[in-house]
Amino acid sequence: MLRLGDRTVAEYVWCPELPAAAAPRPYLHPVRTMAGTVVTALKPTSHLHHLGASIAVADIDGHNFWGSRTFVEGHGPAWLNNHGTQEHVRWAQRTPSRLRHSLRWLSIDREQLLTERRTWSARPVDAGVWALTCEFDLTNSTARTLRIQSPAAVGRAGAGFGGFFWRAPSGPGECRVAATSGDSTDAIHGSRSPWLAVSAPAGEQSWWTLVFIAASPQTRDDRWFLRTRDYIGVGSALSWESPLMLPPDATLRRRIVVAVADGLLPPDRAAALAAELAT
Repeated sequence: MLRLGDRTVAEYVWCPELPAAAAPRPYLHPVRTMAGTVVTALKPTSHLHHLGASIAVADIDGHNFWGSRTFVEGHGPAWLNNHGTQEHVRWAQRTPSRLRHSLRWLSIDREQLLTERRTWSARPVDAGVWALTCEFDLTNSTARTLRIQSPAAVGRAGAGFGGFFWRAPSGPGECRVAATSGDSTDAIHGSRSPWLAVSAPAGEQSWWTLVFIAASPQTRDDRWFLRTRDYIGVGSALSWESPLMLPPDATLRRRIVVAVADGLLPPDRAAALAAELAT
């Protein structure tokens, strides 16, 4: 778990017991604001493979590390026996505010496709805001180039998900979104922006806000996946219409910071937090 002072702000399930169809992987849930509001959702009925905050990829060389159905070009979503697993290997650091470990990404037949170094860390910002940092390095373990792609690359328009993904709880009312690219889901989804803010009601008189910050040049080149219809989901996509090709022994690195806030933050405050926390 991650703690700031006497508060547990996030719990990390690093060795989960999950069915193969969920693409088993470590995840953060619950993640809480400083006031204790939970801002992640776990295994909602309509999407049992959505696991709080995690790293999940729809297609790596034909293997599904996202969970549920695989989008097949010319056919559509299909249940395939191709789900991969992310396994913890060893801890490098475990402190109240920082978790760093190595993992391996295995196909269903136990071929190791990737090795990973992942870090989650927490730091206070002010009385109502704390910052969660996710850093991950993925290295190709095979002797071939790996094709990393989203369903958008094989014909599912707009489905550019795969990479860092956050499933948020849906509140009793409509959420609000903002980014440098606009203040609507249509303007933000598929865009590149230094930051993306999502706010939603937690009750009749309370709100929470999450500010997702692309905190490295490579991450700022990625597009945002944003869904607010049916559910709230935010992702930083490793690929969109075109696959990301990862040669043998090559490493991709990403860094995302999430400002977790109580209340409804205006866009100018979100932008200021992004500028403060991006480095």
